[in-house]
Amino acid sequence: MKVSINLAQQYSNVDLKAIPRTELLKRIGNKLGAVEKIIDWAPKLEGAVVVKVISAEKHPDANRLKVCQVDDGSGELTQVVCGAPNVRAGMFGVWLKPGVIVPSSRGSDLFVLKAREIRGKLSHGMMASSKELGISDEHEGILEVDPAEIGREPELGEALTNFYGLDDFIIDCENKMFTHRPDCFGNIGVARELAGISGLSFNSPDWYLVTPQFEAADKLDIDVRNDIKEQVPRFMAVVMHNVKVKQSPVWLQAFLTRVGIKPINNVVDVTNYVMHLTGQPLHAFDYDKLKEHSNVPSLMPRISEKGEKLLLLGKKEIELTGNEIVIATDKMAIALAGVMGGAETEVDNDTKNIVIEAATFDMYSIRKTSMRFGLFTDAVTRFNKGQSPAQNDRVLSFAMEQMAKLTDAQQASSVYDLARFEQPGKTVQLSVAFVNERLGSHMDGRAMCSLLNNVEFEAETDDINLVIKAPFWRMDISLAEDIVEEIGRLFGYNLLPVALPLRAAKAAAKNQLFEFKQELRNRLRQAGANEVLTYSFVHSNLLLKTGTDPEKYAHHIRNAISPDLQYLRTSLMPSILAKVHNNIKAQAGSDNNQFALFEIGKAHVKGQEKDGLPEQMERLALVFAADDKTAKARLGISAYYQAKNILDYITDYQASFRPIENYSYPITAPFLLGRSATVSVGSVVLGVIGELNESVQSALKLPSFTAGFELDIQLLQKYLKPLIYQILPGFPSINQDITIEVGKMSFSDVRAIVEESLIILTEEHNYSWQLSPEGDYRAEDISNRKITFKVILWHQNRTLTTQETNSLVASLITNTQARIKV
Repeated sequence: MKVSINLAQQYSNVDLKAIPRTELLKRIGNKLGAVEKIIDWAPKLEGAVVVKVISAEKHPDANRLKVCQVDDGSGELTQVVCGAPNVRAGMFGVWLKPGVIVPSSRGSDLFVLKAREIRGKLSHGMMASSKELGISDEHEGILEVDPAEIGREPELGEALTNFYGLDDFIIDCENKMFTHRPDCFGNIGVARELAGISGLSFNSPDWYLVTPQFEAADKLDIDVRNDIKEQVPRFMAVVMHNVKVKQSPVWLQAFLTRVGIKPINNVVDVTNYVMHLTGQPLHAFDYDKLKEHSNVPSLMPRISEKGEKLLLLGKKEIELTGNEIVIATDKMAIALAGVMGGAETEVDNDTKNIVIEAATFDMYSIRKTSMRFGLFTDAVTRFNKGQSPAQNDRVLSFAMEQMAKLTDAQQASSVYDLARFEQPGKTVQLSVAFVNERLGSHMDGRAMCSLLNNVEFEAETDDINLVIKAPFWRMDISLAEDIVEEIGRLFGYNLLPVALPLRAAKAAAKNQLFEFKQELRNRLRQAGANEVLTYSFVHSNLLLKTGTDPEKYAHHIRNAISPDLQYLRTSLMPSILAKVHNNIKAQAGSDNNQFALFEIGKAHVKGQEKDGLPEQMERLALVFAADDKTAKARLGISAYYQAKNILDYITDYQASFRPIENYSYPITAPFLLGRSATVSVGSVVLGVIGELNESVQSALKLPSFTAGFELDIQLLQKYLKPLIYQILPGFPSINQDITIEVGKMSFSDVRAIVEESLIILTEEHNYSWQLSPEGDYRAEDISNRKITFKVILWHQNRTLTTQETNSLVASLITNTQARIKV
């Protein structure tokens, strides 16, 4: 935000220019925002003086040149050769004498003037145009200093910086500092703050504080409507006629240039001037062009239609998506609301009648529209901060007044005001002690009220409590803490007492969840997995590709940091799967193209909220993948078992598995039924493991050898049993393989039966045991399936005999087979 001190001074009751610049800049940095750049205009125009042209005779050897004698007040006339068509005797112009740097060349290749011959006539310096002076792009003639515009006849030789506000001092503040302060995107708002941080009382102009009373008029008809008041809380418009479009006066061109806005014509320049002054963007339409594109002259905000085309200023055509707010007639869209006007209704030199629009748009919609089309305008900068709709009528009234002065426009219709919004300016009650406790200060209530009243709050106190009413432009004030922050800022955080907070010397308790996550990370790294970190936000396309309906399960983010990050993810699995293809591709040609990726992060599912906010679910997700060559050469078993081996390792083989029967929850969406299972510890389901279905593999270009799992970390921490130390056996163990015919029964059910039988058979004799799967044989007939387990038996106090081992294994097979339905 570029702040003009001259403009701030013009609309301020406080003498801001009397404050030393270094002190003012220091206060801004401490109490308002970071200063990115300062621009002092007076040095740029050093040597530019006002002179009077005494004569302007035709050059004898050049038809387009004139030999001028100019009076700079020194008592002698100076000869200057000039080619400007508007140079004439008796006018006041700007002379740059030899040795002066042409202002427009500063910042690039400096051009220092010299006395030189032009077609045989010596020219001492030059008469300067607005472009050469850096005031505007106008270069068709020299700048004429009109006594009527500056209010007096200039003294000969007087510095140009005495006029048009060119002795200005521009302070460029970082926009991010004002993100929550839409009022500070207007020069009046910053002027108010400059007074407040200097301990001075500011009074806004009367036209900004008083609700205007508009007159009725019916010279030109227009139908104004607003059927989307949720997205457009306030929409105002008025028609003005008898407009004379021309160049703006020099003071206005000079001001716009100083704050980085290009002058166009007096109509457009007035809207930009008012926007920079108040922070409220305006737009002017050519009424007659608008009428040509209407069945009846009409103007309204509406939601765009998908596929609708819109030709913007600068002749850029865009195709709308059906999600943007547009300004339209009853026939077509004519402007991208809050972003950019349309070429079809652009004001030009032939414009005679205009429609001025002042509106408030949903800031999130404007931000998304701007990002969607890559359009970042001054209007967008202000609208996406959330301007106060309460100021629109005041701003429109002031703009109409300026149009009348600078374009001779007259009101030709009633002022339409279609609105539905809650009046801003909340009243907050809090105690003096509440403020002092949080700031560490010792201010009394009167001092606090004085600070707030300086920036036009309505503040009262009885020395115990404060009653504060925020002005209508302070959209950020709603809580007692907001008032504390405001008092601290205006007083100066750098002036508050500095003391370390008191705290106990007792060591903080360890965060058990954090410790558990670190342990998981260590074990996964030991298993050969690599950790990745991805955004908690995803695009709807990624959710759809992995089988999740974003509208049903995912929270939509209104102020997304990017169009590609619109939703809170419902699961970590889609984020990791999106990284597999690139990693496989990066290692293409390798003899060992396999890897495991894991992430520990948060997921959110619509319908699971806590205190009105999406509940954060702690998750662990892992994917194992290998290309076809590696899978065939090195990995004999299926991808499922590769993922399961890692899962068994981190759960110490405590997990049990049951086939997934349906897609009842977002976490199951990417997995293939029949090749995936729920993961449980005891009777509690912790997550899902399995291979991916074909649609997911195709959509994300995954290799066929891909599998993964996702677990709830908090449940895993709660139900995973800690390992118990066991003394290593002092006597040899015996290994025995058993093969059991299981039919269609699942592996997890079979294993559970075998383990239960082992517990019963070994408990009486104090045998210790371990059980691990060795093979899974399936014939063409799926009912003929056999599973082989390795049983390891030992005793802590003696060596087992072959006879007792064979007896136990035989009993185990008999008991197990009896419980299995083949």
